[in-house]
Parts: sequence; structure tokens; C-alpha cells
Amino acid sequence: MKFLDLTKVYIRSGGGGGGAVSFRREKFMEYGGPDGGDGGNGGDVWAEAVDGLNTLIDFRYQQHFFAKSGQPGMGKQRTGKSGDDIILRVPAGTEILEEDQETVIADLTKVGERVLLARGGNGGFGNLHFKSATNQAPRRANPGQEGVERTIWLRLKLIADVGLLGMPNAGKSTFLAATSNARPKIADYPFTTLVPNLGVVGVDNTEFVVADIPGLIEGASEGRGLGDLFLGHVERCAVLLHLIDGTSEDVVADYNTIIGELEAYGGELADKPRVTVLNKIDALEPEELAEKAAALEDVAGPIMLMSGVARTGVVEVLRILRSKIDADRLRMRQDLEEPGPWRP
Repeated sequence: MKFLDLTKVYIRSGGGGGGAVSFRREKFMEYGGPDGGDGGNGGDVWAEAVDGLNTLIDFRYQQHFFAKSGQPGMGKQRTGKSGDDIILRVPAGTEILEEDQETVIADLTKVGERVLLARGGNGGFGNLHFKSATNQAPRRANPGQEGVERTIWLRLKLIADVGLLGMPNAGKSTFLAATSNARPKIADYPFTTLVPNLGVVGVDNTEFVVADIPGLIEGASEGRGLGDLFLGHVERCAVLLHLIDGTSEDVVADYNTIIGELEAYGGELADKPRVTVLNKIDALEPEELAEKAAALEDVAGPIMLMSGVARTGVVEVLRILRSKIDADRLRMRQDLEEPGPWRP
């Protein structure tokens, strides 16, 4: 299944049916009076987060969603049938944006959340509605309201607990494959990972979700390489795991490059908790390892040492990640339970 995280969609709600102008016509009923029914309402357009989806690929093959219009009213006080609603089923974590791709309409982060995107038009009143003591035979009826037509964007941001960051070939996919059942593509050339990957990682009887995104290079915020297109997938993470290739000639420069791109991306991404790890230590001599670790600690603070291939230090890194995830969940729970100001 292909991965798609941004798509344009055209939606239109149904128009309301027109009211009917009708009079009762029966034998021996000389003055039957008006009996025109109201028109039915048009169908609405909804978006709902559902389980079992992790891509927007379905919207590549269908971009137009038009709800049914309501049926017109009829005689004998019959109201027209309302149009059926249309539901856009999207993965949890989908943002719905206006056509400018900046204004957020809704952010569906939980399964079952839904939002009304376009309300159907109301049905028109039939002439029965206008009957009065002074107008006993009205010959007017209202047309139904037109539906709402709009263009929206759907942008998926994967929901994960840990986001992997690093230069190309830093060992992100290897780490994900070594700690979960995910099987991302792994090769000895840059940009092997072209789309984000998710994996469920377990440590000490606790599971959490890790997201692997394509590697960043200097100038990614300006569109170089794969750009910062996929950084949105780690915005929702509780903690970032920054992997640095220990075999690189300048580990400090690699660290500064990623931090610079996070700051250029903006938002709260640069302020999220991070765990910095020097990876591929199995390929380094003890003297070289000590030298690079010391240089990296001078700019990044405390770091951890790991080898994804040899599984050295992997469990220790997972335990640190789990502790930071637990701390973030506790903070969010306290924010929800914190009472607000008293209101009458």
C-alpha cells in the first residue's frame, strides 16, 4: 500500500428540495385547501477518524464528494425525502485545512472524532405552511437552499510516542527494525527511507509507537533533499530520538545541522524532549569513540552510546525513552485534571 499524507478534496453538500404548491382535490370537497408539503433537507458532508487507516491513499483515486439533494415536497402534505449524508473516513491524526493550506478547520486525533464540513441546504416550505385566516389559498412555496461547495486539504500527521531524527544513513531504520516488527528498507546509501514508517516497540512489559521519517540534510527547511515535508509526522511525538552516525567525520556538525533544521521548521518541535544517541559504536575504535563522544557531549550535553546492528545499548535507550513518555503522559493528565476558574 502506498503512503500519502497530503491531498486536496472537493466537497459539496446537498441542496434542499423545493416546497410544493398543491390543493386538496377530492369528490365532495369543494374547498379542500392547500396541502403542499415541504422539501427535504440536503445531505451533510462529515469527516470522521476511523481505526485501521494510516494513509490517505484512498483520496488519490476519488477527490470529489457530493452529498445527495433533498427531494421536492408533494401534495397531500407529503414532505420530500432528505438527502443522504457523506462521510469522509480518514486516519486518526488527520488535519483538515482550508484551501489556503494554513487555516485549520479541525484536527482529528482520536478514533471516533467527527466534524461537519458542509451542512446541507434546508428544504423549502410548501404552500400549506403559508395558510392563514386571511390567506386561505396561498399559491406560493419556497425553493430549497443551495448546498455548500468548498475545497479542503487533508494532511496526515502520524500519531507516535517517539520520533526518529537524524542525517541520512544515521541508522534510524536499522534501529526501528531491531526493536520492532517493522521492516523498513535498509541499504548503504542515503535516503533509503522515502516515506515514514511506524513500529511498535516493547520494553519492560510496556509498548510505545516509534515513527521513522526520511533523513534530513542541511537546507532541508528550504527544500533541499526531501525537505522538511515529513517533519509534521513527529510534531505529535512525546520525545525525539536523535541518532548520530558515529562513523561520520564530524559528529558535531551533523548534530548542529539537525538542530538547525528543527529550529527553522518552527513551532514547538525544537523544544520537545530529546534523547541524543551516538550510533554505530561497533564500527569505532575505543580511542575514536571516546574522542567523538566527548566532542558531542560538549555541544549536546549528556548522550548515550548505541549500536543498532549489534544491539548494544538498545535496551538502555528504550528505557530512557519510556521514562520520558511516561513523564509526558503524566503532565498531560495533570493538565486535564487541573480545575479551571469557577464559573456560575
